[in-house]
Amino acid sequence: MMRRPIIQNEQTPLILLMHGVGSNEEDLFSLADYLPDSALIVSARAPYVIGPDSYAWFQFDFEGTERIINSEQAEASRKLIVQFIGQLKERFAFDVKQVYLCGFSQGGIMAYSVGLTHPELVKGIAVMSGRLLDDIKPLIVANEILEGLKIFISHGTHDSVLDIHYARDSYAYLKTLNIAPFYKEYPEVHTINNEMLFDLVKWLNLPM
Repeated sequence: MMRRPIIQNEQTPLILLMHGVGSNEEDLFSLADYLPDSALIVSARAPYVIGPDSYAWFQFDFEGTERIINSEQAEASRKLIVQFIGQLKERFAFDVKQVYLCGFSQGGIMAYSVGLTHPELVKGIAVMSGRLLDDIKPLIVANEILEGLKIFISHGTHDSVLDIHYARDSYAYLKTLNIAPFYKEYPEVHTINNEMLFDLVKWLNLPM
């Protein structure tokens, strides 16, 4: 799904929205009216079907309380998103130096996976109630290449789907890479509330 900016030109920012597991592109597109009018908004659908109107960037199973992800699917989705950004460049006029990946839950996981391995493609990533996969850490590019990457992290302290420790661990790891993300915890469950959305828009710092 897509929402064009009021005025589209080569200086137009791109905000690519990526939904969580079990959802679809309509989910985060519901936020479009609250995002800057100056941006081209694209909401992507994950590639793996898990039910009617229900998709995932990768599937996973549980062994006790531990999540065992399908690493091959996660890697395929990472490459697919990189390819998709290239396809968007061919179809629409936007500033390739102002690309923002904004993902919720599993979509946030993919934002980490793409942004930290291909920072040349994105200006910033917003990770809402997500986590950084261990599989991605060996693929992260050199620290000096990451210097210009903006990162937004929001997470609910009462999140029972992805516990708050995932956000805290990711934040601590990023600091070892000399990255200083915007990081904020909220007294919330696994969701995006008005305060989170307000903070995201403020962090984007794009013309409204």
